[in-house]
Amino acid sequence: MVRPFHLAIHVRSLDEARAFYGRTLGCVEGRAAERWVDFSFFGHQLSVHLGEPVGRQFANPVDGDDVPIPHFGVVLSWLDWHRLAERLEGQGVDFIIPPKIRFEGQVGEQATMFFLDPSGNALEFKSFQDDTQIFST
Repeated sequence: MVRPFHLAIHVRSLDEARAFYGRTLGCVEGRAAERWVDFSFFGHQLSVHLGEPVGRQFANPVDGDDVPIPHFGVVLSWLDWHRLAERLEGQGVDFIIPPKIRFEGQVGEQATMFFLDPSGNALEFKSFQDDTQIFST
């Protein structure tokens, strides 16, 4: 059984984070304090903390796109990925890389999309029609 991961990220506003992760993405809020909030991020624990960002943004060219580094996200089922993509497009989310099929016809073919949260954290949501290809080479 795969255990949930825990990730803590910086946000500039807890109100913005609650709106984005809670309402836009539909994540359930868990414990919270004055300077942080936990969310159930598709079954994983995401902690958002107030603070100041450190470092620079980087990108890596992948299949014709500049993929932001760092980024995080989850691998959804094919149907759930398409439902989320439609919901985000309907809400006018500004995509870094719009919903698309990457590596089409190749091993590792996947649906992918990238966008930023209100604090500039890059997220990727992806899906495979064949989950056995998630780690294929």
